[in-house]
Amino acid sequence: MTLGLEPIVRSSLPDAVFDQLADQILSRRLEPGDPLPSERELSTALGVNRGALREALKRLAQAGLIEQRHGGGTRVLDYRRTAGLDLLTRLLLTPQGQPDLHVARSIMEMRTALAPDIARLCALRAGPALHERLREIVGEMREASEPEQLDRLQLLSLELWELLVSGADNIAYRLAFNTLRHTYEQIREALVIALADELRQVEACAQLVAAIERRDGELAFTTARAIVERGSQGVLAAIELLGELNEGSP
Repeated sequence: MTLGLEPIVRSSLPDAVFDQLADQILSRRLEPGDPLPSERELSTALGVNRGALREALKRLAQAGLIEQRHGGGTRVLDYRRTAGLDLLTRLLLTPQGQPDLHVARSIMEMRTALAPDIARLCALRAGPALHERLREIVGEMREASEPEQLDRLQLLSLELWELLVSGADNIAYRLAFNTLRHTYEQIREALVIALADELRQVEACAQLVAAIERRDGELAFTTARAIVERGSQGVLAAIELLGELNEGSP
């Protein structure tokens, strides 16, 4: 089996091996059910020792990309059925370094689904100290809106949601948020214009904070949903436009 692997020259051998093999799997050069070559073959192709290779294979198995069977070799798994959210960051960018539009759309849809309930739980669980910090953030957002500083508003919006997810006190939402934020940070600057309509919703954010202070979970839910839907509409419109442009490219 020829995989087009290259000898490793980076200092962190297990990381480099993991990256190459993960790319082979995610690009479908290795299909679900395919056996991996033997450790000897892989070590030779990659130019690494067995220790580095085994560490990388262990990480691939933990990521849900391969299955190691005692005495039965190693096979590629269908990551869509076995992997977790930690794979999302890697999937966002294509091997050419361009955002995968399908993945970007999925991320925005997930964000729109999670954000309102994060706000609802924050309203029910957060205390006065967090309320005070939320009010401070809204004050900073008002300052950044006159004159308008979209870059600053974007950073403050991220800080606002960081506080909201902390106040929600839900570990599953926290880990999902961490993944979404890490993924978002890769293309944050490119999304400023697409998210502009959401970033300008400073008074809506003030209403959201007021609902949280009153412990009105339902109002916090509907207010948060209205805010993030504005951003999602902008990003999804940009994704659709990019898709049309890509289809029209020679």
